Amino acid sequence: MSQLFRRKIYSDTDTSTGLLRVLGVWDIVFFGIAAIIGAGSFSSLGEAVFRGGPGVILLYLICGFACGFTALCYAEFASRIPTAGSAYTYAYASFGELIAWVIGWALIMEYSFGNIYVAFSWSDYFTSFLGRLGMHIPDYLTCSYTEARKAVQYGSENKELLNAWKTAPLIGSLKFIVDIPALVINGLITWLCYVGVKESKNFNNSLVILKLGVIVLVILVGVSYVSIDNWTPVSPTTGTPSFMPNGFAGVMSAVSGVFFAYIGFDALSVLSEETKDPQKTLPKGMIISLVLCTVIYIALTLVLTGMVDYKKFDGVGDPLSFIFEKTNANVAWMELVVSFVAIVAITTVLLVFQMGQPRIWYAMSRDGLMPARFQKVHPKYKTPSYATVVTGIVVGIPILFTDKTFILDFTSIGTIFAFVLVCAGVLMLPAKEKIKGRFHLPYVNGKIIFPVVFIGSLLVFYKWQPEFFDNLMNWSDPNEGEFRASIFFFIIINLILCVVAFIRNLSLIPLVGLSSCLYLLTGMSHENWFWFGMWFLIGMVIYFCYGYKNSKLGKELKNN
Repeated sequence: MSQLFRRKIYSDTDTSTGLLRVLGVWDIVFFGIAAIIGAGSFSSLGEAVFRGGPGVILLYLICGFACGFTALCYAEFASRIPTAGSAYTYAYASFGELIAWVIGWALIMEYSFGNIYVAFSWSDYFTSFLGRLGMHIPDYLTCSYTEARKAVQYGSENKELLNAWKTAPLIGSLKFIVDIPALVINGLITWLCYVGVKESKNFNNSLVILKLGVIVLVILVGVSYVSIDNWTPVSPTTGTPSFMPNGFAGVMSAVSGVFFAYIGFDALSVLSEETKDPQKTLPKGMIISLVLCTVIYIALTLVLTGMVDYKKFDGVGDPLSFIFEKTNANVAWMELVVSFVAIVAITTVLLVFQMGQPRIWYAMSRDGLMPARFQKVHPKYKTPSYATVVTGIVVGIPILFTDKTFILDFTSIGTIFAFVLVCAGVLMLPAKEKIKGRFHLPYVNGKIIFPVVFIGSLLVFYKWQPEFFDNLMNWSDPNEGEFRASIFFFIIINLILCVVAFIRNLSLIPLVGLSSCLYLLTGMSHENWFWFGMWFLIGMVIYFCYGYKNSKLGKELKNN
């Protein structure tokens, strides 16, 4: 059993010499903005606003808060272990091989499935933009087979999906419905990642500048159309004006859509081996990009919920252009500009995710847990070429038969789970010698502070929402029962953390990060947990059939 939790000890000499170090602080910041400000603001933000109303701003604050403390934990790991692999590498050093495999497998899910969703979103905006220019691609070539079939099966009012099913040509008895734009952009991004990180960096930086400029324009133009009354709409349950019209459970139900916006910052730690002076550069870049993006998301959410009633965002996949349509602000030129820049924004997200996935495989392969071919570096481009091509295939094939809703929920839970283990992993690291010029996570003794803050927060929340606590054990409620059960277990786990923190003098910053990420998991439904469990079981089969037997660390320990 102890062999399953064998830990790998890293040193500064463990970095690969095969990858090219070309990224500086602002390159990391730009990659962070590219990954975080994209599909989350230009696509999933609409669904989040519909579920949570104006109160979804609180969820962005909670996610930003949780990611901020998690970023500090990532930064601490990055300063100690400047190698590719992200949370996988960090888990290998702190928890051991089995947990490292679980995290690596979760990250494969995060990047691969995340890029499937982003490719779908890119296709939606691309076809919408062409439509505004008077060019039309047949509907059966702009959506997936599964989406069209579900639209007919469940009586959807989406005209494009219904028309796709109606007009699709038959190949034998099967309707030919394929999202061609999603497949094409996946292929182009895979090629760009294949030819080199330097080329990807220059391309990314130029697109990020354009994207930020238009987001600022959206905020400046949108402010003049804001109606303060829209920030306190009438609640359908109580009939009174409320910042959270669907209650706090409604706000938390939007966690998948909101957190999806933040999952990209994890990809930055994957770029360690292509970063100059990663112990110093990577932590700065991660934290700067996270703060900037959180501020941008809060401003965007305030503008959207102030311009348009939150109920109108039901099923809206292009919220930033939607607010300028004829039925809303009626600013035609802004509608066109936002549609175009959304294509640019989502392209940068595809780029960062497609760069992150091969480097996870690269790191796992280097440890013997994946076949050796995944660590092959192209002799000319100095990129993990084989892993990059496989990533393109892994993302491309599911585009043929999956749909956006399933992919969105599936991606977020794996990412939050990885964040939980990163924060917990920092708590298990030994103290290190301070070296000038490197990032050092400040130690604040959480022995007293964490229990006081957590129990105090519970009391404040009870004062604010006494009815929720009075019904905490009523798990049969169709609307809030699942959330109440999650909160119950969240409280129990945190009370245990309070005891452990008191006994072992645990560091406050990773404790707060761990607790915050655990809270985000309370917004996940049982379906999310079921499919995550299935993915986990598949990973376990692969690990015990291949990884455990071929682990380089395992072989080294046997020989010693």
